[in-house]
Amino acid sequence: MLIRFILIILLVAVLGGGAFLMTFDMPAPVRTVEKVVPNDKLLR
Repeated sequence: MLIRFILIILLVAVLGGGAFLMTFDMPAPVRTVEKVVPNDKLLR
């Protein structure tokens, strides 16, 4: 009985976490990145 209860709680937690991740609107990173690429790397 206890194992069945634990499995049900685990299943609800996994499904709830999946639903949260599917509906959560995570903001995109807004930090600007500037990187200088040397010309030697572009010639390859």
